[in-house]
Amino acid sequence: MRVQTASRAQIFEEFKVQCQVRAANDARGFRKEFEELDEVGRDLPVRTGELEANREKNRYPFILPYDHCRVRLSVQNSFPNTDYINASFVPGGESERDFICTQGPLASTTADFWRMVWEQNVRIIVMVTALRTKDMILCDKYWPLESASVFHGLIQVSTVSRKPGPDSHRTITHYYYPSWPDRGVPKFASLCDFTEYVRLHLQASTRLGPAVVHCSAGVGRTGTFVALLWLMQLCVRGIRPDVKAAVEDLRLHRMRMVQNLKIWYIWA
Repeated sequence: MRVQTASRAQIFEEFKVQCQVRAANDARGFRKEFEELDEVGRDLPVRTGELEANREKNRYPFILPYDHCRVRLSVQNSFPNTDYINASFVPGGESERDFICTQGPLASTTADFWRMVWEQNVRIIVMVTALRTKDMILCDKYWPLESASVFHGLIQVSTVSRKPGPDSHRTITHYYYPSWPDRGVPKFASLCDFTEYVRLHLQASTRLGPAVVHCSAGVGRTGTFVALLWLMQLCVRGIRPDVKAAVEDLRLHRMRMVQNLKIWYIWA
């Protein structure tokens, strides 16, 4: 079935009217839609993440990947459970595996993180969290200082100066947005500019593998970023965005995607 398209100007005007309607009466329409999404994905199994052998690999014990779309690493030395990482394949408008959404790596899972990047042919990593807030670590630093190289398992990671390993090397682009507060929201224009910048890079590059997106838990800010980029891409293609449908689809692939309800009044 052919999708009916429209100009970006027409889409924006229609979307603005829809937002104004939903924002009326203390954002009653937005709140209703957000509440209707509350149970989406709650019945999907997370058995692998709950295994005793995998518990310490989870930054937060209540944020686990669904079994049906979790990223599977290669098994190491025939040891069971070495294929587990707290990461999920999620859609982004093109396929069911446009993105990998994952938690911020722990010191103990950094080697697994880089192994996932290598095995899934990832070329772009988007980090939408600071490393810490006050005394709480949100994400362990998984890349080296400038002009330095470190090893994580069998993966060598270099910044600025690239040193090929024994077999091959690969360049990874790392986008870092540290000003997005934990459990909060960033400035609207700043987030949109950042997301559009990443979208243009994705559009211009050859997508050999999914892009990795993470915050701390890999659901709140991560889900918001992926949803925003997805909807921006639809608008560029002349397709009317459906925010609720996008978030619903994301929550069927990773729990609690887009955690907070926040309305920006950008049309005033």
